Amino acid sequence: MRIPDEIRVQLAVKFEVLFPHLDERQQRLLMGAEARLLGHGGIRAVARAADASETTVRKGVDELEAGVEPLGRVRRPGGGRKKAADLDAGLRPALLALVEPDMRGDPMSPLRWTTKSTRNLAAELTRQGHRVSADTVGDLLREEGFSLQANSKTLEGKQHPDRDAQFHYINEQAKDHIGAGDPVVSVDSKKKEMVGEYKNAGREWQPTGDPVKVKTHDFLDREGPGKAIPYGIYDIAGNSGWVSVGTDHDTAAFAVASIRRWWRGAGQGDYPHARRLLITADAGGSNGYRTRAWKTELAALAAETGLEITVCHLPPGTSKWNRIEHRLFSHISMNWRGRPLTSHEVILQSIAATTTRTGLTVRAELDTGAYPTGVKVDDAQVDALAMTRHRFHGDWNYTLDAQQRGPTTTGTPHGAEPRQWGARQHARLTDPELTGLTRAQLDALISRLAPIQAAQREHQRRHRRGHERQRAPGRAPGRRSLTPTGSWPPSSISAAASPTPSSAHSSRPARKPSPAQSRRPNPSWTSTNTPSPAPQHDSPPPQTWPPTSTPTAPNPRTTSNTHVDSLRALTTWCAVAETPV
Repeated sequence: MRIPDEIRVQLAVKFEVLFPHLDERQQRLLMGAEARLLGHGGIRAVARAADASETTVRKGVDELEAGVEPLGRVRRPGGGRKKAADLDAGLRPALLALVEPDMRGDPMSPLRWTTKSTRNLAAELTRQGHRVSADTVGDLLREEGFSLQANSKTLEGKQHPDRDAQFHYINEQAKDHIGAGDPVVSVDSKKKEMVGEYKNAGREWQPTGDPVKVKTHDFLDREGPGKAIPYGIYDIAGNSGWVSVGTDHDTAAFAVASIRRWWRGAGQGDYPHARRLLITADAGGSNGYRTRAWKTELAALAAETGLEITVCHLPPGTSKWNRIEHRLFSHISMNWRGRPLTSHEVILQSIAATTTRTGLTVRAELDTGAYPTGVKVDDAQVDALAMTRHRFHGDWNYTLDAQQRGPTTTGTPHGAEPRQWGARQHARLTDPELTGLTRAQLDALISRLAPIQAAQREHQRRHRRGHERQRAPGRAPGRRSLTPTGSWPPSSISAAASPTPSSAHSSRPARKPSPAQSRRPNPSWTSTNTPSPAPQHDSPPPQTWPPTSTPTAPNPRTTSNTHVDSLRALTTWCAVAETPV
């Protein structure tokens, strides 16, 4: 029986309205029900009205006539087209062979030097006989745990063995300063910026089709505003920043001038009772640990402000862990993204407007001063610095005192040339960080070693004389013998430990003095400039001042020599006696 055209039109309208709301099985059952109602020729009429296959309509009729229970799903278990990896067992291994990390260095790999995109991978797999699409390749890669990833900047090259220990040391120093109420700042130079209508990385909201127009090439205009050099100081405890924008060169003088501006403009007011300042900086650049000008400029700042400035450098290759990088500089870059830095005023305003949800505040200031490069600092200037290197990595950690230390002159008896011993040399030799002993322990050790030093000196003199010491005639048998530690002044001990040509003893035996000469006082105790008429003796002269004289306080200059010579005697005695101290 022929189905009228009006019925086919009605069925087409019905299917067009209902099919978007039905799944595959429901559509099939609906078409089967309409075909059963139409009778003979209904399957073909329904298929044409629904634009479907007659086989699909006939399958729906069979399911209705069979009285199958509702399945609860569209397809039967195991139905549908099989996955490409299931049909082709060699597809997955072939794909992994192209993208596995251990295969990247294989020179025979066809994709060794090309981009491993899904399209390139699919093309190569198809060439090998595995027909697959780019979407299927992406699905297989995700199933195997792959994803698109960029390079990870984690390899530092040759890492210093004390890198982690230095970070722990910096942390301890920062905790000590913050706990005492002293400022702790992180300093660094930001990337130089060209001032003018140059492209700045990032995107900003603009009207569609109307971007900000900038220059095509990023060549610096010599007649333009020039460049900007931001140098930042980040206060770790106060969560505040200070940025000096320079216009000349990024030198150590510019870096310290920026710290000076911060202290005068913000630090001095935030920390009115501070006596110390801790600076954490990178290992290189204008504030590197090898830069001599950095240390000399900081020493001048310490003397000017009265602060004890301690500097702790981050290990080489770890500058990205500097606090200022991700607490200040990153937010500045995000704040002026996509905005041409047309003038220094725009740069200052953009920096000053930078803030975060944690309450970051930033102050910016323009520094138009001249900071020439190539300034040389000689060894004498470095030696004159009031700088103390820490016991742990003194090249990375050091402290600059607020007061400069000048050299002092120490006189020696018996007409010897005066030796120049500065307070800095004395402090170096007796520093607890160097000796491992406190000042009191070092003094006690020197007292114990003084008799050993005297015995060693007497042994050397006896060896040079070839016989025992000869006493001057006329000496009272009951008179007390004076020991070097009891009667000789410390300066004489220093001269004996380090003899000079004018005070050195001759290898010839001493001449036997006359009784008159033996009773004559030796003026060498009171004057080092007047030559003594008495003959030279290997033994100390008798005491000529009254025993009731009031003892005088020890001279700090001669005391410094005593420490120096005693330390020398300690080394020599350990070598001779072969006894550990």
